[in-house]
Amino acid sequence: QVQLVESGGGSVQAGGSLRLSCAASNTASICMAWFRQAPGKEREGVAVFGRSGITYYADSVKGRFTLSKDSAKNTLFLQMNSLKPEDTAMYYCAAGIWACSFSQSDYKFWGQGTQVTVSA
Repeated sequence: QVQLVESGGGSVQAGGSLRLSCAASNTASICMAWFRQAPGKEREGVAVFGRSGITYYADSVKGRFTLSKDSAKNTLFLQMNSLKPEDTAMYYCAAGIWACSFSQSDYKFWGQGTQVTVSA
């Protein structure tokens, strides 16, 4: 069982930055990822941190978002720069023990979400 707690969301203007944090009860042998869901839209994968430390990003955030992990604190970070209004969504941290992909079905454990709002 893995418990996940997100923090760091908020409201910013376009072009601004936020850093999301996901504190996990343990991160051994798991994949971790960030998903987001905007109102009226399906949940989509944003970034994945694989077991070997390889990171993957959705095309929509590539070059603007950066994943990092503090293994000592079991915490995953998502640095979000050059934010756009279309980045507005509830952001969810997820962890899984299977394939590290952008598929929601690969993740068994989910946090409660943190809201990110970007104004024009």
